Amino acid sequence: MKLYLSGHTDRYALEQLQLCLFPEEPMEYCETPFRGDGAVSRLSRGRKYLTATAKITRNGVTGRGVQRLALERESYALRRRILQRAYYLAALSLLPALPPWGALSGVRPTKLTTRHLLEGGTPASADRLLEQSFFVTPARRRLCVAASLASVEAAKKLAPTDISVYIGIPFCPTRCSYCSFVSQTEGSAGKLLTPYLDCLLREIEIVGTGLRAAGLSPRTLYIGGGTPTTLSAAQLRLLMEAIARYFPADRRIEYTVEGGRPDTLDLEKLKVIRELGADRMSINPQTMNDAVLRAVGRPHTAADVERAYAQAVEAGFTSINMDLIAGLPGDDPESFADSLKRVMDLGPSNVTVHTLALKKGAELFSRRAELPPQEAVEAMVDHANAVLSAGGYAPYYLYRQKYMSGSLENVGWCRDGDLGFYNIYMMEELSSILALGGGAVSKRNLPEHRLERQCNPKYPNQYVERIEEVLAEKAALLEQIRRDTEAGLCRDPSKITEREGANFHAD
Repeated sequence: MKLYLSGHTDRYALEQLQLCLFPEEPMEYCETPFRGDGAVSRLSRGRKYLTATAKITRNGVTGRGVQRLALERESYALRRRILQRAYYLAALSLLPALPPWGALSGVRPTKLTTRHLLEGGTPASADRLLEQSFFVTPARRRLCVAASLASVEAAKKLAPTDISVYIGIPFCPTRCSYCSFVSQTEGSAGKLLTPYLDCLLREIEIVGTGLRAAGLSPRTLYIGGGTPTTLSAAQLRLLMEAIARYFPADRRIEYTVEGGRPDTLDLEKLKVIRELGADRMSINPQTMNDAVLRAVGRPHTAADVERAYAQAVEAGFTSINMDLIAGLPGDDPESFADSLKRVMDLGPSNVTVHTLALKKGAELFSRRAELPPQEAVEAMVDHANAVLSAGGYAPYYLYRQKYMSGSLENVGWCRDGDLGFYNIYMMEELSSILALGGGAVSKRNLPEHRLERQCNPKYPNQYVERIEEVLAEKAALLEQIRRDTEAGLCRDPSKITEREGANFHAD
């Protein structure tokens, strides 16, 4: 879809909203006016108001939208908001149904409502914010506010000197067809795994030593991937003993290992993981339909999932997460409902329901004609929301992705208040995150909601080749954090200042 801007240059905000509303029509930016199908966004400044107008023509049909903002209230965020709202209103008459997330285009909608609550807002006023400012539908407003309430509770458990630690193992036994993550299959990179682990142990020592010197405490620890349990039991022991040696556990409230693929799990590995301090395990079937598992390139069966879950319980885990994906090839609402029932019958403390996000880096992208229609995916997600809620689960974190079917969402559900704290802290960006390993991205949180990122080399072989550079950069980052701590610049995650939250009130 063509896009022409007049009176402003905020192309990104409109491109992101267009991607949500018209996902099959890539944006074509135009420097000059055009005729025919496409979108025109204008911003004009009067004596008292900023006025945003949008005109969208699609297949010869035109929709229009207008929004105003008093000049005395002008800010970057509110100016961007009226541009998006005008575009959304223009798009409404061209869409087959109300978009579930209205004019919201970001991947973290809960950040709006979480900050609103931390400022002293109520669930009712947070709901009004989503309704009046962004036209979010009632069902999604309920999900968002509920997840933000959990985030507020999680924020209360953080001190200014608490951080989270992520340790990445970007290896998998085979590659699933929907996956676009940077990871090496075990067969193609088996020789790389040992030197990779050697380098990771060096980074763990540098970071752990630096954290102690900076007076920082790991509040949550997450070993993710890839599939970390691609490692052997001996390799897992080596890794987790180093973690125990260098990362103190006195402030830790959660330690998760991503099991992911049940075909990489056995009782020996699970006992090692539990013995060495992890108290939360993730076992992810994605579906309990064997035909769908084969269609996405996962060689295990639903019976393997049930076997791995039973072994995790035997190893001593009481906090277990399980993932499902709505929208996989060959799946339908009836089959998805059966997968959900079988997962819930196992009794996990957490169930995460993902909506398939089709990324260009995934093998499935070229086979997207095989995917269930959008209305079927919506039925799967809506059924999961209703059944999990009725089954005693509550949403605790929520996020969206680009190229997501139906422009829906991913939701983590928990039972008996068993929140996944790392997921909340990472998604809401409530604490600094020190990330180790290939492709890992550290995030340093600063006052006034400033965020600075430091990226490790993307691919495992680059990480190994550049390990001396990685260690030097980490040491410098830790020294900067130490100085921040001494200067009192660590942001208190349980508080949002008036300046930080000022742009998040409803109009």
